[in-house]
Amino acid sequence: MTTNKEIRSHCAVNYGVELFGDRWSLLIVRDIVFSGKKTYGEFLKSEERIATNVLASRLAFLEDQGILSRTPSPDDGRKDFYFLTEKGLDLIPIVLNIVLWSAQHDPKSNVRHQKKFIARLLQNPVQMSDEVRTLVRNGGCIFPNADGTTRDAAG
Repeated sequence: MTTNKEIRSHCAVNYGVELFGDRWSLLIVRDIVFSGKKTYGEFLKSEERIATNVLASRLAFLEDQGILSRTPSPDDGRKDFYFLTEKGLDLIPIVLNIVLWSAQHDPKSNVRHQKKFIARLLQNPVQMSDEVRTLVRNGGCIFPNADGTTRDAAG
C-alpha cells in the first residue's frame, strides 16, 4: 500500500498512477458513483469479482489517502458505509472521461445503450460532472436501478 511518504516522484501523472495504478480503486469509485454501492458486501457483488482481501486492502488504502470516508451503520454495528470525500468527488470528471473514451473505443461497452446520458455528457461535461458530484454528495448515484433507468444527472 502506497502512502504519501512512499510516492516515488511527485510528477502529476506518477501521483495519479500510484494512487490508481490498479483497476480496483477506480472500480470502487465507479461503484459508488454509478450504482450507489456503499458497503463491503455491495462492492463484493460487482461483476469483476474482486477478492475479499484485495477489497479490504483497497478500501483501507482509499480511506488512508482521503478518497473515502467510512461511517458505521447506525442499524448494524458490524457494517460500515463508505462515501467519497471531497477529494474523492474530484475524481468524478476523470471517471466520466474514462466512460466517454470507453464508449467511443469499446464496441461492447455497456454504456453505449445509455444514449441520452452519453449525449448530455458530450454536450456539457463540466455541467454534467458538477451535477453528478452533487448527486453523489447527497447520497445518490447515476444508475440506481438494475434496469438502467437514470436519475437527474443522467437525464
